[in-house]
Amino acid sequence: METKTLYIQKPWLEFYPPEVPSTVDINSMSIPEAFDQTVKDIENKTAIVFYGKKITYRELKEQIDKFAAALVTMGLQKGDLFALYLTNSPQFIIAYFAALKAGAAVTPISPLYTSVEVKYQLENSGAKNIICLDILYDNVEKTGVELDNVIITNIGEYLPPLKKMLGKSLLRKLASELEIPTPKILKRKGVHQFQDLIKNNAPISAAVEIDPEQNLATLPYTGGTTGPPKGVMLTHYNLLVNEAMVRSYFPFLGSGEEVVICFMPLYHIYGQVVIMLDSLLQGNMLVVFTTPDFDDILYSIEMYQATIFYGVPTVFEVLKEHEKTDRVSWERFKLIVCAADTLHETTVQEWENRTGTSIIEGYGMSELSPACHMNPAGRPKVTSFGIPIPNVSAAVIDPDTLEFVSPGQTGELIINGPNVMKGYWHKEEETKKSFLDIGDKTWFRTGDLVKMDEEGYFYFYDRSKDLIKYKGYSVFAREIEDVLYNHPQVKAAGVIGVPEPKVGHIIKANVVLQSEARGKISEEEIKEYCKERLAEYKVPKIVEFRGELPKTDVGKVSRRELREELEDE
Repeated sequence: METKTLYIQKPWLEFYPPEVPSTVDINSMSIPEAFDQTVKDIENKTAIVFYGKKITYRELKEQIDKFAAALVTMGLQKGDLFALYLTNSPQFIIAYFAALKAGAAVTPISPLYTSVEVKYQLENSGAKNIICLDILYDNVEKTGVELDNVIITNIGEYLPPLKKMLGKSLLRKLASELEIPTPKILKRKGVHQFQDLIKNNAPISAAVEIDPEQNLATLPYTGGTTGPPKGVMLTHYNLLVNEAMVRSYFPFLGSGEEVVICFMPLYHIYGQVVIMLDSLLQGNMLVVFTTPDFDDILYSIEMYQATIFYGVPTVFEVLKEHEKTDRVSWERFKLIVCAADTLHETTVQEWENRTGTSIIEGYGMSELSPACHMNPAGRPKVTSFGIPIPNVSAAVIDPDTLEFVSPGQTGELIINGPNVMKGYWHKEEETKKSFLDIGDKTWFRTGDLVKMDEEGYFYFYDRSKDLIKYKGYSVFAREIEDVLYNHPQVKAAGVIGVPEPKVGHIIKANVVLQSEARGKISEEEIKEYCKERLAEYKVPKIVEFRGELPKTDVGKVSRRELREELEDE
């Protein structure tokens, strides 16, 4: 059989559970329309729980509609970008849906960003209106960007009275060097307080008309691993179809029946779509945390009888060893998902030994709205990120020749589906380079190096930019990291190539040891451990022990920052 034909025939469909369709139909509507439809039948059901404070769907919709009216009144127009500079909170959710109802698109900004990073995103997106936490206003001010409106809110506004002080402790690290705006600032033209806008506006009479397949809903920014961050253009249809695709893949979940734990950042597309949108469009209860405090999370899991849990590998690394993990009835969960980074086999095994439950691993990226692969719930494969979900076509090509490669061979993952972005914001050349026409399909080039087995399960190797070239050999950083993670005294590892003209790159392993092993294990011992398990050319030539490794916003080890550290030396 021709290799191309193999991918077209989708061998993975054989392993779909009987109730899962190969494709999902979805009505073309806007996100506000979809949300309003959901609310009609469940007005009095709890939508959000925020540190004990409960908000019903009726209350949530009313506040969304009032804030949407305020945005329209202050001049926000269809097609504008509205910036969200917030931590996880009811305000994020209200502002997100309200901006969409006003016809705008949102561009969420990480609350960890400095004023320089905030300035870049505001200027690049063209956003002239922003909502921010009061303790983040200082960073907005320092950008020097001329804005039409700045809306200020406080984390305590939705906390129960007895937990108002909790707001200060939740944000202490975030706000350590920032100043809360003074009363004088609050009186400036264009500066508004969120609660005043909610109180002083009647609900919007009618949502702005939206073309779901053309109008943007969100403009998240990539992590800037290969240059300045790029805005990813995602439409209402992109997000709704992705939500429907993921939902259809797990038919055992009941609409309006689930309790979802939400501590993954909502400014990240994973938190936005897979967690927030899916939960609220299905009428489920969303238990929201501003920071991932695992004592609070574990307590709330039992308090609210949670049934769905989303995380990243670092979360499961922590929880598999947390002293209070055994207090949770993990068997009650219908779905435990890990995405956004590679889940190591040892983590899976130790998690299963500790909790008696399985982790379903998935794969996605901002450009894919974000999900495209998940392990089937009844037939997961450890170390695989799963098979394509309904409506998705996937294939593996040689990144140089662009020819399809056979199962078992490594190449670049390409994706076709209705969840693929429109393109990169104001970057036509970057957009063109990211798409590939083969036959009657247009494929998105992910830049990720993977392989597919005979059954259609996919396995991640590396980002193409993280590939290390040593004496003509291609070395996958992830393969070396997997070996290091199997060492019983290694807590974390990040492998990079150090440029060396004579050989291309020298392999360097940045290693964090378990606390009891620090000072007792040498660099040579780590190298010897690798020599027993890797070909000679893959063995790190440099081993550096560190107290911690730089992480991305969602907890991945940041190889980009490790490389940048070398450049700064």
